[in-house]
Amino acid sequence: MNIDDLCISTNCSLLMALNKMDAIKKKLLIIKDEYGKFLTLISIGDIQRSIIKGHNLNDTLSEIKIDEKITATTKDSDERIKSLMTSMRADFMPVLNGDRDLYSVVFWEDVAENDEIYPRTKNNIPVVVMAGGKGTRLKPLSNVIPKPLVPIGEKTILEEIIHRFKNAGTEDFYLSVNYKKEMIKYYLESVGESESIEYFSETEPLGTAGSLSLLKGKLNSTFYVTNCDILIDQDLSELYSYHVENKNEITLVAAMKQISIPYGTVLSGKDGLLEGMQEKPDLSFKINAGVYILEPHLLDEIPKDQFYHITDLIEKVRRRAGRVGVFPISEKSWLDIGEWPEYIKSVSQLDGEPNLNFLGL
Repeated sequence: MNIDDLCISTNCSLLMALNKMDAIKKKLLIIKDEYGKFLTLISIGDIQRSIIKGHNLNDTLSEIKIDEKITATTKDSDERIKSLMTSMRADFMPVLNGDRDLYSVVFWEDVAENDEIYPRTKNNIPVVVMAGGKGTRLKPLSNVIPKPLVPIGEKTILEEIIHRFKNAGTEDFYLSVNYKKEMIKYYLESVGESESIEYFSETEPLGTAGSLSLLKGKLNSTFYVTNCDILIDQDLSELYSYHVENKNEITLVAAMKQISIPYGTVLSGKDGLLEGMQEKPDLSFKINAGVYILEPHLLDEIPKDQFYHITDLIEKVRRRAGRVGVFPISEKSWLDIGEWPEYIKSVSQLDGEPNLNFLGL
């Protein structure tokens, strides 16, 4: 990768930084000044913390707080640089000369041995995967196989979800199943993934939170809940830290989504009088990504044997002034396979081209 691809200036916006990270598939950028001199590093965590504190996506990098970062020097050995990268959980490290000019960049793959896994902080947090839906938006494929077993890359979406949480330290999984549950169980057993999974099944659809009531007495610590048709590319230890440090009862992950309106918009007031105009505005939204962290006492607040969505639980907590946090991730850090257009786009994003041979296409 060209070093210039990793660089950004302080007058760029948070949105521009997020888009650049998505484009190069890195969670770290090098900030240079107006003369092209190295200033510092900015991480996805710096941007996320700024958004959480109320900064707008159009704010520039010069307006936000950026934590001080470690850098290497030309005097450091490869082993020293690897140690620094491990301590920072950084996938690349800038190397500066005696004048603090950027001399080179070392990537994790340059110092890792064989297939050594990129360093992450791990937390053993139980995960509940909601895998009982019929996947009606993926018909006719879901008529044959359940949505959790839809292929994505070399694995199924369910395997990919499990592997990502395992890499973050999770050892215990709870799988809510209903539609074609025997097929799901058989498949996971055949690929050796059943040992860490406990299945629970609703007799009738109970919504995205109703089935959680079946776990009362089984989950006694903070836990994740994830839909079975989405993937997030996020250091889960940072998500967990945000949840704990802010003493949230629920934290939901939100993907930053930008929509460009290809028309001029108008704002009118009383009597239809024009109050303002904006030419082809860009609108930014936070989209519920379908991944949550919950505290175990909330299981007691879910009605038994009643259809109940997780959004109902969130509103219940908010009404009693409980803390519900929102953790932002970039748009392309969220992959949705719940319907055909998004499925094809997500597979393309992971593999370059969607593999639809199993459909005969």
